[in-house]
Amino acid sequence: MAGTKFYHFKHNGSFYCPASLDEAISLLKEDGFVWFNFYKPSREELNSLVDATGFHPLSVEDCFDEKQIPKLEHFQTNSFMIFNSFIYQNGELFVDEVDFVLGEKFLITVSGYHSENREPLNNVALMAEKAKPSLRERPDSLMHIVLDYLVDEKYKAFDIMEDELELAEDILLNEFGKFIPGKLLEIRKNLMRLRKSLFHEREILVKIVRMDCPFILKKTVVHYRDVYDHLEKFFELTDTYRETVTSLMELYTSLLNNLMTKMSNETNNSVKRLTLIATIFMPLTLVASIFGM
Repeated sequence: MAGTKFYHFKHNGSFYCPASLDEAISLLKEDGFVWFNFYKPSREELNSLVDATGFHPLSVEDCFDEKQIPKLEHFQTNSFMIFNSFIYQNGELFVDEVDFVLGEKFLITVSGYHSENREPLNNVALMAEKAKPSLRERPDSLMHIVLDYLVDEKYKAFDIMEDELELAEDILLNEFGKFIPGKLLEIRKNLMRLRKSLFHEREILVKIVRMDCPFILKKTVVHYRDVYDHLEKFFELTDTYRETVTSLMELYTSLLNNLMTKMSNETNNSVKRLTLIATIFMPLTLVASIFGM
């Protein structure tokens, strides 16, 4: 179980790591709560939590489904949530799904199924270990740490995209011949994917802030408001960057039309000169032809 790790947090924020899944499940009867941080688990591992935590079988299926969109569902003993993790590298957007199951005495996170050799929560476990004990007293506060980490990772994707748009603008204005419009279309495509994901994630945070999740306490909701503010900012950035892409494409079209017009004018001038030369030499050619005969 590479990347999989379990934690038993006590009410004072202290913790230790159970050696096996069975040991972690047995600790659900103790005080505090258990964090099951799975990386590419098997169906058998997740199914073993169905009876112990009330992990709904339909939620287990959603963890393996690549076509799910971010959502929040409530069950009798837990709330199930799907969130996305973004990594933007070399002009390509990688989207991974992170699943959460939140209950009174447990937090389950499942990740890694939709990424290649990358653990979306690789560093967040270290963050949780180093967090203040007050932030590890309940599973809802721990889930905030994980969500906050995922949202901060999204900022890196937007930061790289902003640099790419600035570079595209510089090339377009200063080195028109080297400009590749296809790269702008790829950025626009990635922005559409980001916007779709952020739209649903923002709706999830709206429900949480509205106190619609029975397993998140009122005193913890204030932390989720900060996550919502970041998602709202990123959602607006997708619209801003899409407008920038549209403006650059319009500028490219305008410059291309100007270039074609310039080439057309040069061609017309060349034709005029050739016509003038032909007009001058046609009578001489006629006279020379007659007397030549």
